[in-house]
Amino acid sequence: MYLPAHFREDRIPVLHALIRQQPLATLVTVGPGGLTANHVPLEIDPEPAPLGTLRGHVARANPVWERTSPDAEVLAVFTGTEGYVSPAWYATTKETGKVVPTWNYVAVHAWGPLRVIHDPEWLRDFVTRLTDRYEAGSAKPWHVTDAPRDFIDAMLKAIVGFEIPIRRLEGKWKMSQNRNAQDRAGLRGTR
Repeated sequence: MYLPAHFREDRIPVLHALIRQQPLATLVTVGPGGLTANHVPLEIDPEPAPLGTLRGHVARANPVWERTSPDAEVLAVFTGTEGYVSPAWYATTKETGKVVPTWNYVAVHAWGPLRVIHDPEWLRDFVTRLTDRYEAGSAKPWHVTDAPRDFIDAMLKAIVGFEIPIRRLEGKWKMSQNRNAQDRAGLRGTR
């Protein structure tokens, strides 16, 4: 991604925090048919430091796990806050008129190899942790153990897990940092 210095975010804890807050990634892979994009919720584990590991799962019927070359890196794209920025919101519009519309956004890109996991206990543990995380805010959280074990066993056979040991991690916080203080102040309260 194009990454001017004033928009670059290098702090690993900040990048990991965005991944935790916005876990639905666009997972871009390369296979015999070229590029493929799948939308997959991913979990971030900070180990091994410094960049960590992404974990997820897909339906066994999804060919991404079979068609991705084990030698190729995959790209996981996470996005956060985003939105159109009107020149009308900038003080500079009234002063000089030398402004144009733009789009502000936050994005994290993570690259690494896709390591496929078929182990049913790994999958059970992963799906349980994932479910517990997203059910935690419910008044009556659902647990994997609430379903019959034989049903869960069958469901686990229908998925494939994977890990992506992160080899490269980039963040971009394009939030009008290149504008003067008055222009940035004009963005507050516009939404």
